[in-house]
Amino acid sequence: MERRGPVATLVIDHGPVNIVDPGLIARLIEHLPAITQDPAVRCIIVRGKGKIFVGGADISVMRRLDPDIYQAMRRWVDVQRMLELAAKPVIAALNGHALGGGAELALACDLRILKAGATFGFPESNLGIFPGAGGSQRLPRLIGPHRAKRLIIDGTRLAAEEALAWGLVDMVAGDDFDAVVDREADRLASRPTATIGLIKQVIDQGWGLPMDEAMAVEEQHVLRNLELADAAEGLQAFLDKRPARFTGR
Repeated sequence: MERRGPVATLVIDHGPVNIVDPGLIARLIEHLPAITQDPAVRCIIVRGKGKIFVGGADISVMRRLDPDIYQAMRRWVDVQRMLELAAKPVIAALNGHALGGGAELALACDLRILKAGATFGFPESNLGIFPGAGGSQRLPRLIGPHRAKRLIIDGTRLAAEEALAWGLVDMVAGDDFDAVVDREADRLASRPTATIGLIKQVIDQGWGLPMDEAMAVEEQHVLRNLELADAAEGLQAFLDKRPARFTGR
């Protein structure tokens, strides 16, 4: 874990390819609440150490098919949900290949920045399996069911520019990758954090509901939003014709 002002960086450092196994999952479950629940943290960066973001599941462990494996898969889903439900922006800094479980983790984040030369994809079908820790559900919500089926069925690893064209990532950065990630984190950390949390909630909760129900969800969140200090500051700053000074509350 690294801190730089209001920006917290979670560095996944687990062997040469940052493989997902029960040990890594347990450490993430232990440490994530310290940043997702800290009001002083206004933006989270998730990145891998070395040349791989996250390399996916430990296949030798998965083959055992015992109850501990199913528990680990559920806890990997919990890790993703902790990031997805964080009431603050979360950046996936894809410093290297994001495949399988790594791609699933990236999809749980709000902004994905992929390093040029890296690949993104779900190669599980090449092993006779499919992404079963969120990938088969988040991917169609992001790029539509037809493209999601094509990507998962083919087991294709997309190059960075292809991933960008498909809408899987938001940016591709080259040698200035770290600077781009820091710039975006600083920009998001200066935004009205609590409002961003509500934006994430209202979209996630309203998605897929009948329109009348979705509008009711929106109304509830609008009322909560107007009670926030940052909403008062933003509106007053507009009237005063000055930049808003958001505090994240």
